[in-house]
Amino acid sequence: MTDIPYRSALVIGAGSGISGSLIRLLRSGGLPVVIAARNTEKLAPLVDETGAIALNVDASDAAEVERLFIETEARIGAPEVVIYNASGRVRGPIADLDPKEVERAVGVSALGAFYSVQQAAKRMIPAGKGAILLTGATAGVKGFALSSPFAMGKFALRGLAQSAARELAPKGIHVAHVLVDGRVRPKGHTDPTDRPDSTLDPDAIAQTYVDLLRQHRSAWSWEIEVRPWLETF
Repeated sequence: MTDIPYRSALVIGAGSGISGSLIRLLRSGGLPVVIAARNTEKLAPLVDETGAIALNVDASDAAEVERLFIETEARIGAPEVVIYNASGRVRGPIADLDPKEVERAVGVSALGAFYSVQQAAKRMIPAGKGAILLTGATAGVKGFALSSPFAMGKFALRGLAQSAARELAPKGIHVAHVLVDGRVRPKGHTDPTDRPDSTLDPDAIAQTYVDLLRQHRSAWSWEIEVRPWLETF
């Protein structure tokens, strides 16, 4: 794990699933890590386990994201890896959805990602180095019924990743969209014996992120999909 070519990381939208697995891997590689979420109390077990630093943020608020980066820089230096895992969900028939709830959901999934990429770019461009990984979902390529706000946010996230990759890669910054195409295995969950590994193991997903970080710049991926091996295409 010591061959990760970056020295510090910020994970936004942290929890016990993909983010938890990522933080363990990054910390095992010796990187100082800041984990940010709206409610950091739930991160206490992960902080105790890994020694990561937890900071509060409302990712849908540009000023709060800017403050998060300033505080992160003061604690561990400018983050050379920024991973955006936050997303907003609200379900229901289009005709019945509350516009304010929709605005909030899209604000977290899409605008929060933009604010984070913007703050990361401001620090990475002068350094000529960095990696920005954005966590997508099936909804970013296929909108499901009763889930239009989530689809809107994840489609926008994918577009942001593609545009930012084209703009920032020539400046030495690796931007990638990780399309998580399937159900992530909850903690303590066991897959049916007749369908082993039918859900996505968060540790395996995290390994894919680290593999992206190790890519040589002559062969950077801007997008990678992870899905269960039993997926029907």
